[in-house]
Amino acid sequence: MKFTIKRQQLLSSIQEVSNAISPRAAVIPILTGMKLSMKNDTLTLTGSNSDITIESTIKSIMNDEEIITNISNGSIVLPVPHFPDIIRKLPGDLVHIEAKDNYKTIIQSEKSVFELHGQSSEEFPRILIEKDNPDFSIPAKQLRQLIRQTVFAVSTMETRPILTGVHVTFHNGNVRFTSTDTHRLAQSEININVLNDQTTELSIVIPGQSLLELSKIINNVDETIYITIMKNQVIFFTDHLLFISRLLSGTYPDTERLIPSNVKSTLRIKTNEFIRTIDRAALLASEEQNNVIRFEATGKSFIEISSNSPEIGRVNEQMEISSHEGEEVSISFSSKYLLEALRTIDSEEVILSFTGPMHPFIVTTPDSDQILHLILPVRTY
Repeated sequence: MKFTIKRQQLLSSIQEVSNAISPRAAVIPILTGMKLSMKNDTLTLTGSNSDITIESTIKSIMNDEEIITNISNGSIVLPVPHFPDIIRKLPGDLVHIEAKDNYKTIIQSEKSVFELHGQSSEEFPRILIEKDNPDFSIPAKQLRQLIRQTVFAVSTMETRPILTGVHVTFHNGNVRFTSTDTHRLAQSEININVLNDQTTELSIVIPGQSLLELSKIINNVDETIYITIMKNQVIFFTDHLLFISRLLSGTYPDTERLIPSNVKSTLRIKTNEFIRTIDRAALLASEEQNNVIRFEATGKSFIEISSNSPEIGRVNEQMEISSHEGEEVSISFSSKYLLEALRTIDSEEVILSFTGPMHPFIVTTPDSDQILHLILPVRTY
């Protein structure tokens, strides 16, 4: 295998694929490396671990510009992080890569020449994916939004593995992402294009860590993302990028029954000002006590937020609100949980709905009924 390629295009693909490679944690030794395969005038880079696989392709000609020349087909697996580090620090705009019969690989740019000991790609897990018949499609921007608004609330405790994932359901042309760690719940829903009539109703659980990695590699993507659901995997792909994640097995809990309906109080609050006020109150909230703050609304034009740490001190602040309907509210909760929810909301205002001092409260927006956060209160004495 040999080819000459523009360094910047190669580096972009390397950065995408590197997210899937964990040299220290690799269960299969070959997965400590990155696979390069040249076939049909297309270079494919692949990285994988036990949870995700990322594949990035570079065509020899893109937008009438010649990207890869001097092509000879073949494949090799090169060590990580050495290969990415070399490409990143090479001096020139063009890189020549040639894999010899003994897997020794020459990497050359201008007067800089490296020799890397590669491995045979025969042992690298093969990816057999059909891209011809995806189940759904969604703009990359909306997929990033779904992930951002929910993945933060997954559980980090392995005692209930199913809660370390995001519950993804497809129903009536909508996709809903739901996550919970039993102390809070995040839910976001959006319209989606159904491309396969056989898969209109589906329910899967995707590891939260997989979605975080997916969000990173599609951060600057403006294309449509296609989705294919398989028995134990979900595939997200564009023309040049493919991301595969394993699915979590088990039954996700019925979170619909957690959402209260008998609302007794509703408050409408400016989002950014609310974030700043909660953030200040959290400065004196004890971390050992779950960063608990006190929230009180007595039907006036303002709310009162306070926190107290016996060792450090106390803070009390009043904040004007847009409206308050219903009963008075006096409740304590984790400032960390509320801040994480509020920071994913793009609306100028949020609506807080309360059902009682020891019942979960709901955070929604006046702009959309497709975003919902639920936070459990904390008992204070």
